Amino acid sequence: MALKSRICEMLGIRYPILLAGMGGASVPALAAAVSNAGGLGVLGAAACSPDQLRDWIRQTRELTDKPFGVDTLLPASVRRGSAPQSGAAPQNPMDLMGEYQQFTRDFMDREELPEVDAAAAMRAAGAPEMGKGGPQLFSKEFFEAQMEVVIEEKVPVYAAGLGNPEPWMDRLHANGTKVMAVIGKVKHAEQVVGSGIDMIVAQGHDGGGHNSPIGTISLIPQVVDAVGDRVPVLGAGGISDGRGVAAAMMLGAEGAWVGTAFLATEEAGIERFQKEAITESGDADTVVSRSLTGKPARMIRNKWADAWVQAGKEPLPMPYQSMISGPVMASGIRAERKDVIPGFAGQGIGLIDSIRPAAEVMRDLVDGAEKALASAGTYK
Repeated sequence: MALKSRICEMLGIRYPILLAGMGGASVPALAAAVSNAGGLGVLGAAACSPDQLRDWIRQTRELTDKPFGVDTLLPASVRRGSAPQSGAAPQNPMDLMGEYQQFTRDFMDREELPEVDAAAAMRAAGAPEMGKGGPQLFSKEFFEAQMEVVIEEKVPVYAAGLGNPEPWMDRLHANGTKVMAVIGKVKHAEQVVGSGIDMIVAQGHDGGGHNSPIGTISLIPQVVDAVGDRVPVLGAGGISDGRGVAAAMMLGAEGAWVGTAFLATEEAGIERFQKEAITESGDADTVVSRSLTGKPARMIRNKWADAWVQAGKEPLPMPYQSMISGPVMASGIRAERKDVIPGFAGQGIGLIDSIRPAAEVMRDLVDGAEKALASAGTYK
């Protein structure tokens, strides 16, 4: 049974499998490798400055002549044109910075982590630059500048990892760009469908990084029932082998958005020790924590996340928490500490036991999905 759906024709790809746009991991080498293997590689560009984003797009074009995509974030505040609203905090987050920075210093002392400079800390936290008002990563101007690059470079596919790309839809479509959005609830799917979006990614709680409070197997069919008659739906969240791809399609999805399975690849942009942490972990070794970004994100269990639970301390809202976690992330990476910063990963992590080329992972996803779908067809 050939693995195919209308997603393939819409995107100009061979198989309906898309690389999730994972920040720090979905770099040009990985995106191009997935596209060259018949899927759609997507750059995880949320933290890219406009200049870096342009460079990544051009690098990817040098590595593949196949379609590829770009994934950035579009918080609702960008569309409203107001200051970002990152969630509730007990008081002004900046008033707590001194106390929380001391928490970071105490943690680093206990773990004997090396000191890092401020620039390295912010890079590790995903912030490309600093401004007088604090981190610029989540400013209205930053997101708009990114979108101008996406439009100017006429990328084949754009994915909003957060938010609604409606303000840019006409210009994107005028370039022939296919547009999708990653959502975690039915109501969010209904909101973005009205914008004229081309397809939706329904990502469940099983997935790595920022995800939905709703489990993958529950979310996909409900989103399909709500909007599947208007746009194709891709399934995501904990899909780490071909059986997961097949399961998503049997739930009504027309393809899969796959992240964690591509983290332990030669081309992924994360550190080697983080790739090893993935291959060494099992199904119960992830945790959802706000300790890195300020928003709930699934990651491999680590001492930094545990420290917040043990202290009974609430992380700051995004983007302020990144200013707190940045030194730990940079130092942990420098020291290659798997126990401190092993990285984000989904619950399908136990299915990954080796670091391989992305093309090999892609081939196994396709073969496994085709076999699972063929087997399912034998039941009466």
